[in-house]
Amino acid sequence: MYRRSREISAGIALALATGFLSLEAQQTVNKPAQKVVLVELFTSEGCSSCPPADALLRQVNGAETPEGQLIVGISEHVTYWNSLGWSDPFSSSVYTQRQNDYVDRFHLESSYTPQMVINGAEQFVGSDRAAFVQAVEKEQEQHSPISLRILSVSVDGNKLAVSFSTSGDVPAHGADLFAVLADDSDRSSVLRGENSGQTLAHVSVARSISRVAKLKAVGEQTVQIPIPSSFKASPGHHLILFAQMPGNGRVLGTVTRPL
Repeated sequence: MYRRSREISAGIALALATGFLSLEAQQTVNKPAQKVVLVELFTSEGCSSCPPADALLRQVNGAETPEGQLIVGISEHVTYWNSLGWSDPFSSSVYTQRQNDYVDRFHLESSYTPQMVINGAEQFVGSDRAAFVQAVEKEQEQHSPISLRILSVSVDGNKLAVSFSTSGDVPAHGADLFAVLADDSDRSSVLRGENSGQTLAHVSVARSISRVAKLKAVGEQTVQIPIPSSFKASPGHHLILFAQMPGNGRVLGTVTRPL
């Protein structure tokens, strides 16, 4: 595998072209929990192969499939392109490390961009629409053992106090609960590097991702999530909570809401 992925032709039409509803309409505090597919995109503004993957995430993020699955995306900008002409303003070593953990999880030779990971279970080149459709269809057959609900969110100084509930079947050895604070959308005028002269658009851009709890049983809980300074400065945000098997394993349940 290489950082600069080969171009993948879109051999089939995207199967999720109709019936899309907005993220906010699909996930509200009072709506019953819905099956969610978590799509992580590892990308970089310094990578010329990444804009098609960014465009794919823009198209599917917040969409509902014909089978009723909600697509929740996270754009995670890695750092290893930053020394090659353009320093990605949304990049963080936290996302680079998370991708490295997936390299170990999937027994890959190295990290690369663009890369998509579906529910922590499958990975592929992030611009490959056919692979995306196949992975989402495969997830339709999987059971989501944990149901998460966000009960309330309030600002407590420089932190968010988030109350949530867990129901379903928590594994005996527990699960990691991750919190993501994300910009709804961002744009960037790239001045140097492989994408020099382009204005790039992103959705669901992670500004922080952290493990905030260890789930061991069902019930209600409150966690504190630090608010990054970059998050405060830009409008339009949302919160994503997801439960994941230890070691960047399968995602067991996901919920999101606007902030």
